[in-house]
Amino acid sequence: MEKYDLTVIGSGPGGYIAAIRAAQLGMNVAIIERDKAGGVCLNWGCIPSKAILKCAEVYNYFKKSEDYGIKHSGLSYDFSKVIDKSRNASSRLNKGVEQLFRKNKITFYKGSGKVIKENRVAILGKEENEIESEKILIATGSVPRTIPGMDIDGKLVMTSDEAIMHREIPDSVLIIGGGYIGVEFAYVYNSFGSKVTIVEMEQNILPGADKEVSDTLTRLFKKSGMDIMTSTKFKSLKKNKQSARVTLEDVNSGDEKSVTASMVLVAIGRKAVANSAPTSFSYYEKGDSLGLDDVGVELDNRGFIKTDGSYGTTKNNIFAIGDVIGPPLLAHKASEEGVAAVEIMNGMKSEVHYNNIPGCVYCQPEIASVGYTEQQVKDLGYDYNIGKFPFLAAGKAVAVGETDGFVKIISDKKTGEILGSHIIGHGATELIAEIATSRTLETTPLEIGITSHAHPTLAEAVMEAALNALGRSRNF
Repeated sequence: MEKYDLTVIGSGPGGYIAAIRAAQLGMNVAIIERDKAGGVCLNWGCIPSKAILKCAEVYNYFKKSEDYGIKHSGLSYDFSKVIDKSRNASSRLNKGVEQLFRKNKITFYKGSGKVIKENRVAILGKEENEIESEKILIATGSVPRTIPGMDIDGKLVMTSDEAIMHREIPDSVLIIGGGYIGVEFAYVYNSFGSKVTIVEMEQNILPGADKEVSDTLTRLFKKSGMDIMTSTKFKSLKKNKQSARVTLEDVNSGDEKSVTASMVLVAIGRKAVANSAPTSFSYYEKGDSLGLDDVGVELDNRGFIKTDGSYGTTKNNIFAIGDVIGPPLLAHKASEEGVAAVEIMNGMKSEVHYNNIPGCVYCQPEIASVGYTEQQVKDLGYDYNIGKFPFLAAGKAVAVGETDGFVKIISDKKTGEILGSHIIGHGATELIAEIATSRTLETTPLEIGITSHAHPTLAEAVMEAALNALGRSRNF
């Protein structure tokens, strides 16, 4: 029987990064994956969805190309080829992860991992096997949540798992859930001509986002032809051969309304793969068990694995990271936890700064944030400054025709500490890194503001927002 210092179950952005860092620290590492290297993020989520979103963005550019002095005729699309592009991107990166395993001498097992004893893991699949491991790291991620009683059939009713592979654009789509997954798919379907309706139970789409950002996205989505129904919840669904009739209920008044759509997308969040992973999508085996109950690994009341500050579970030699231990359910958060967990295993001091993990939404305009929202800053009792700068006043944004949105920086009046930043606009998911780095270095708006930013760039909007927080903006 093969023996390892560390066995990682799950090869997503948490698991594979943890395995590589462990190998760099001299550990003999095995990693187990039941699907493809890279996990859900690389194969079924982050990467293919961004490829699809880019195709939607390009199609939108062509639709308004005359604004740029470019004429065309007969514009059309082949959505099957859009999906092909997304699959090719995933395949390329998937092979890259496997190459990293070989480079770092990590043993890659294909199959479902199950903890069967304190230091023993079974690998279930075509070729069943058992290995021994001094330490075990659970990095099994999450799957889409569904609504009880709603049949996910992959044709009329889908989760993101099915939609990411679906090769047809529906005439109309009802999206239940206005979080980041819901709004990204809404942007795609709207771009390619679907009639899109977003239903969100909370008062705003993107619950938890800064309200100014949410309000701006709502306005722009409505301008593009989408219907957005907030404070509204799902009640029931009836299907026929080609459409679904969904009954909705106002959470305040109780009034009901029905919407008929040729596709329903359930995007109400994700749940941990902490013990079993029942789902409609084929690459999960229904009823698969990690065996955690049997060895004494406890879950919290939300179904996430309980961990301590060192990512240890209630079983001494078993650790867990990523979506499976709770929000924020982000790929880069999982990677950071993977690094911290294996460094702590090796006696190093390591921690994840959770309040400085950016959150990004990749529709257009893009959205990115880090730190506290303005409402959170108010609730915490800070005396604060707000610095804002609209892209409408940024030379580069005007030149390239991307003037929607703004940069917002919230800082402590007394210390200058940047408490949070929220960006909506073209390139927001790239620009947020400047703010996150500034927060790591304990930089203030003054230091950002007096740092020369190249002209013309979108990044100048960050500089001007910082100066605006000090009452010194030169262009707004």
